[in-house]
Amino acid sequence: MAISAADVNKLRQMTGAGMMDCKKALTEAGGDFEAAIDILRKAGQKVAAKRADNATTEGVVVVAINADGSNGKLVALACETEPVSKVADFNELAAALLASAVATDAADKDALLASTLADGRNAQEAMVELTGKIGEKITIAGYENVTAEKVVSYIHSNNKIGVLVAFNNVQGTDIQEVGKDIAMQITAMKPVALDKDGVDSATIEREIEIGRDQARQEGKPEAMLEKIAIGRLEKFYKESTLLNQQFVKDGSINIKQLLEQTQKGLTISTFKRVALA
Repeated sequence: MAISAADVNKLRQMTGAGMMDCKKALTEAGGDFEAAIDILRKAGQKVAAKRADNATTEGVVVVAINADGSNGKLVALACETEPVSKVADFNELAAALLASAVATDAADKDALLASTLADGRNAQEAMVELTGKIGEKITIAGYENVTAEKVVSYIHSNNKIGVLVAFNNVQGTDIQEVGKDIAMQITAMKPVALDKDGVDSATIEREIEIGRDQARQEGKPEAMLEKIAIGRLEKFYKESTLLNQQFVKDGSINIKQLLEQTQKGLTISTFKRVALA
């Protein structure tokens, strides 16, 4: 049957798909709009599968903090190229996913993907549909859901790095400014853990081995290698765990001391850093 330009345009308006894709889908569906939409969605699934191995290093990070500041949610929606990360449809999907995370209090990424968006679409299906429309792989590169007495967020200026910091024992103190400073430090300094107790055993062993090798290459006696490596591990803790890092804005104190100066007993229970790279 003949497919009119008006029908093609109508389907294009309904789905956002390209004109030729819409015409092909309508022709295949014999003019049935619902069937044509299904065909386009299937085409999107095929595109998604075809691009499954493509790197997604671009995108946007979006964050929502609830009214009393006790919960923060972060969604990192990734794509393949920077121009797509600036497309309205892509950013609207990121906002819709974040809104769904807030509405459902999604516990993890799988729960978010299974959630229903405000427009009634399944989150995973909406991502596949947009993949079909723009021709790039789209994925949730990161999702975090953090609860504490106060949660402070920070989004880096390029919208590709987001941080959530969870504070406890706030005791009514306004910690927004210091919280943002700490979140910015996490963005820049990339701590691997909150304190040395949070560093995994594999990382510790790797750092000790590196320390041994460096000492050996420096000509240190074999009997001293282990002691030297342990000493360098302590330096690693100081540089790479948040509470032990020097405060960037004041090198005379570390983050743990900054917390104590801000409010006696103030603590950080966790932090989350998500970066698209």
